[in-house]
Amino acid sequence: WLKRVFVRPLGTEGIPQRGEAMSSSVHEQISPTPPVLKMYYKGRQRLQQFLDRAVVFHTARWGAWFGFLALYILIVYIREGFYIISYGLGIYLLNLLIGFLSPQMDPDSDGPMLPTGDDPDDFRPFQRRLPEFQFWYQGLRAILIAICLTSCRMFDLPVFWPILLAYFILLLVMTMKNQIQHMMKHNYVPINWGKKTYGDLTKMPAAGAPRRKDNK
Repeated sequence: WLKRVFVRPLGTEGIPQRGEAMSSSVHEQISPTPPVLKMYYKGRQRLQQFLDRAVVFHTARWGAWFGFLALYILIVYIREGFYIISYGLGIYLLNLLIGFLSPQMDPDSDGPMLPTGDDPDDFRPFQRRLPEFQFWYQGLRAILIAICLTSCRMFDLPVFWPILLAYFILLLVMTMKNQIQHMMKHNYVPINWGKKTYGDLTKMPAAGAPRRKDNK
């Protein structure tokens, strides 16, 4: 009876439980993120922020696009080489252009999804297979990669460039001819110029901005 009163059993304070031991072991096994990956994630985040801000600047974006393309052409002209890279870049840009001019739904396989133009009130915006911003970004990325490749003579393979140029011109003419025939067959225009818009009806006032009162 005295042992039960005066001798207290040892408690569990200070003894790690099973869940705590497992969590501590897991935290010890998880290593911190390497500095290289941190720099990669941070750079990728900043690039995405830059791209998000550049969406609305159409003129500046395409001005930079054609500027880098002219720089690449100048480098190839001065160094007189890298014709294989130029041919590959031209084929890639042509592929992007065809995706930019093509509808998202092909009428030959998916049925007549595009407006026929018989009803002037039936207006549907043209949906591209490759959006304008993706066309700009992927093309600019390819041009920058081509410019970087011109800094290494290893990619300057000997080739008879007039054959590549003639084949590229032939491929360009045939591809654009088929694209124009496809546009005329299904009666659609992949350019937004001159299409019907609704002006100020599509503009929503900002939150908290005073509404404009029409004077009648």
